[in-house]
Amino acid sequence: MKVCVTSQGSELTSQVDPRFGRAAIFILVDSDTGEFEVMDNKQNLQAAQGAGIQAAQNVAGSGARAVITGHCGPKAFSALKAAGIEIFTGASGTVAQALEAWKSGKLEKASGADVAGHW
Repeated sequence: MKVCVTSQGSELTSQVDPRFGRAAIFILVDSDTGEFEVMDNKQNLQAAQGAGIQAAQNVAGSGARAVITGHCGPKAFSALKAAGIEIFTGASGTVAQALEAWKSGKLEKASGADVAGHW
């Protein structure tokens, strides 16, 4: 399964970006093989509004079935849910550590947004 992790850099050793919509990078990881690819999110970093929705659309277009992030706002949460993507919040540490926490069931599936919009 393809999993998207918000990241501050382009490696599995990079720190998780706590923001979804305004994350610097999305790292897309195949949870079966461990192979990954990097998707830049710079077009949304300075967006006045709509960053979460646009980021969600980009992630949905990548084929990801789950998102691992620190926090997710209401518009991004709704857009991801509409695309059938599971959201796991509360991630921290490196991308590799967040993936391990997700695989071992230490991250809970989010039932709603955990921050206000424009966070």
